[in-house]
Amino acid sequence: MTNYDFDLICIGGGSGGIACAKRSAISYGKKVLCIERARLGGTCVNVGCVPKKVMWSAAHIAHTLKHDMEHYGFSSGGEVTLDFPKLKQARDKYVKRLNGIYANGFTKAGVECVFGEATFVDQHTVQVTDKDGQVTNYQGEKIVIATGGRPHFPPGEGIEEHCVSSDGFFELEDLPKVAVVVGAGYIAVELAGVLNSLGSETHLVVRKGRALRDFDPLVSEALDDEMVKAGIFIHRNTNGVAKVTSDGGSKKNVFLHSGDVIYNADVVIMAAGRVPNTEDLCTDCEWAPNTETLHLEKCGVKITPRKYVIVDEYQNTNVENIYALGDVCGNVELTPMAIAAGRRLADRLFSSNPIHSTSKVSYEYVPSVVFSHPPLGTCGLTEHKAIEKYGKENVKVYTSRFSDSHYGIFDVKPEDKPKTVMKLVCAGLDEKVVGIHVLGMGSDEMMQGFGVAMKMGATKADLDSCVAIHPTASEELVTMGTWGTSPQESGAKVSPLNGAAAAEPRLSRL
Repeated sequence: MTNYDFDLICIGGGSGGIACAKRSAISYGKKVLCIERARLGGTCVNVGCVPKKVMWSAAHIAHTLKHDMEHYGFSSGGEVTLDFPKLKQARDKYVKRLNGIYANGFTKAGVECVFGEATFVDQHTVQVTDKDGQVTNYQGEKIVIATGGRPHFPPGEGIEEHCVSSDGFFELEDLPKVAVVVGAGYIAVELAGVLNSLGSETHLVVRKGRALRDFDPLVSEALDDEMVKAGIFIHRNTNGVAKVTSDGGSKKNVFLHSGDVIYNADVVIMAAGRVPNTEDLCTDCEWAPNTETLHLEKCGVKITPRKYVIVDEYQNTNVENIYALGDVCGNVELTPMAIAAGRRLADRLFSSNPIHSTSKVSYEYVPSVVFSHPPLGTCGLTEHKAIEKYGKENVKVYTSRFSDSHYGIFDVKPEDKPKTVMKLVCAGLDEKVVGIHVLGMGSDEMMQGFGVAMKMGATKADLDSCVAIHPTASEELVTMGTWGTSPQESGAKVSPLNGAAAAEPRLSRL
């Protein structure tokens, strides 16, 4: 029997790698090594969710001061200004503190952490080169690839030279007067909303007709309307950026394939997508395009033509002792998804409890939020996807459009008030809820609870059985349509319908 240095080696100290490493060490007493080439916490903590939410909160405050305050009788008594360097300093200090919290967490858990570039030597050996060039080999019985992804620059003259990535947004020292954001995904939409609310003239460049095209049209089209009302300049059907030039100073000119030109931008942010971090795991890998199986050198792990690691539902690669999880796999690229996958993998690999022998994470009904202005929350299938899966005759949709009570006292025309839109997508004879889509104030906080309900198999009747909280926006989701007239079938283990008594906890195993 081979004696390895570690029971488990996690390559990548982001959300997924940290979760897997700590679970393995704390819950199962395993000897674990985590290898990270930059800062602990990965994309989410350093250049993603955490600093993004700080900026979104700042933008939300700015929006309230500019647009809402006076309607509630407040007066600023003078111009309110933003000290952007102070905001950046506070945000960066917060992130640095989180880096330290993760490091202390590893120490308490007994996880060894090394910093450097990792490459495979064989299926049990990983070579790490630190910042001083020192090379060390580590052997692990099992190895997890959790290296995440990085921003992608599309091809084009001057693009890499004159643009910054979505990561680079967090390095800006001052608020740009004119900002161009390129991309149609949630990152581009979020950054454009933040910059616009903070006071930048903001241009959003999308390849086709609108952003967030993969989202349900009800919410993506409504968000498009709200962004235009907020003053964001949306450049549509551009087919992307052809080139970016500099005026010789700090200004950039952005030339679009459609022929449009955006002049005198202070910053151009490329948020057109991310790619997996797999290349640095090989030395001499032949990256042959359009081939079905690309191998990580020496260990033989297969990847897709887009360089995502191929895994099954249990996070297994094609090599028996090597696993992968998180963004590097390209399946539901969300921080909590990677955390859940890491913990479930540790349970399956190391737990002696038979119930964990088939532990895996579910990629269905994953709630998520776009921190746009206003925020957008979604869980499950769009109407189109539900019809594709179940057939049009088996899908019933409920929708609602209204102005949040927050705007009730605003002395503006009803059509000028920001709108909340909601859609319930139901399928089958029992009207099982298979999709919930919400755009509007508070959607970011309400989606978590409704996500739980969907995971438990809620039907439209189950939602109706819950008494509404008034006055809130979320009450609309439990009162849609003609209340109480949907098929009286429950997805719950103990039905809550028709005034039934609530389920009681089990107090005995008998």
